[in-house]
Amino acid sequence: MSYKLSGRRGDTSTYFDGLNDVLDIIKKEALTEPTVLHTDQGSVYASISYNELIKNYNIKRSMSRAGTPTDNPVNESLIGWIKEELFIDFNLAKSSDVHNSIKDYVHYYNNERFSYALKYKTPVEFKSQLGIV
Repeated sequence: MSYKLSGRRGDTSTYFDGLNDVLDIIKKEALTEPTVLHTDQGSVYASISYNELIKNYNIKRSMSRAGTPTDNPVNESLIGWIKEELFIDFNLAKSSDVHNSIKDYVHYYNNERFSYALKYKTPVEFKSQLGIV
């Protein structure tokens, strides 16, 4: 899990920064199978410039239907859980340093938060068990 923050509403740089993270992983891991990039139908994801960034990579595009979050219930649930944990357990609403609060949460999520779906391992432990560094 990773994250991007912006200081102003409508800043599209976070989308491109996030995509560059995905592209870096694809390059580093020298993936041969297509990487599925699933998004909603937001204007950034549908834009020509965003799609130009991915055309030279082995990325298969997937988009949910407009206005139907039920097309991607796993992501929608995950985002809901993350928001709940950030606001309840990490007290994000009262944080004076949102960036560090989210950074702490990402560390917690990847290294300390056990997951039933991962056989009660953290994402880092599970990834390591698969031999992925």
